Amino acid sequence: MTTIAMLRETPTQRTFTPSRPAAPVTALKKWQNRLLEALPEDTWQRLAPQFERVELSAGNVLYECGTPLKYVYFPVTSIISLLYVTSDGASSQVAMVGLEGVVGMSLFTGGETSSTCAVVQSSGCALRLRASVLEQEFSAGGALSEVLLRYTQSLLIQMAQTAVCNRHHALEQQLCRLLLMSLDRLPGSEMAITHEMISNLIGVRREGITHAAGKLQRLGLISYTRGRITVLNREALEEHVCECYSSPKRHPHHQARTAYAYS
Repeated sequence: MTTIAMLRETPTQRTFTPSRPAAPVTALKKWQNRLLEALPEDTWQRLAPQFERVELSAGNVLYECGTPLKYVYFPVTSIISLLYVTSDGASSQVAMVGLEGVVGMSLFTGGETSSTCAVVQSSGCALRLRASVLEQEFSAGGALSEVLLRYTQSLLIQMAQTAVCNRHHALEQQLCRLLLMSLDRLPGSEMAITHEMISNLIGVRREGITHAAGKLQRLGLISYTRGRITVLNREALEEHVCECYSSPKRHPHHQARTAYAYS
């Protein structure tokens, strides 16, 4: 089974530290992250100077299990995976976060550290905010705290559905679900992701991912080369996936959160 320790042997898997000073947020607008888009304009204008733009590379570790959280990250063009890591180093994805969410939920649910590891799945940029600023804002109540609480409910639904999917559905269906969830957070139909990374996210051997991806390619649903997967027929992929992809979207809490964040 693929482990976090094994992935760290590659150059791309490292704890994230910016290679250059983070850029101010003035180049980005709040609508580029759906949670920030939901904020009233006066709240955003007050908080905007506190944000920084950072570029994230696939494999970067934003934080590890049990380490203090210094920042929260609001992805814009990046995708971040939350992984649960066992004592022997094996791991499995419990949730995926893109432009619809935020990474660092523990800070506004009463903890200073996290029980999950946050790893960049797809390269791109994010807006980050210092933990102290978020904690102060959340404690004061108001628009940001309401948005974060709504998103927390949505993320918990995703985690629960992931647990069910990993236990009850075929690997091929789990791969379809991961690909579709990634597409929902990307602008196109192509993603930069290796079989090694997918095996780490799903928590199975790489050979199993290669076999499942090969079957999807023979069916004409995807094509893949080393390190890149392109979805050729999304409709067919949605027909092939298990119920776990669509069922969270039908949940009333998800619908309420979506209506709130996208209005």
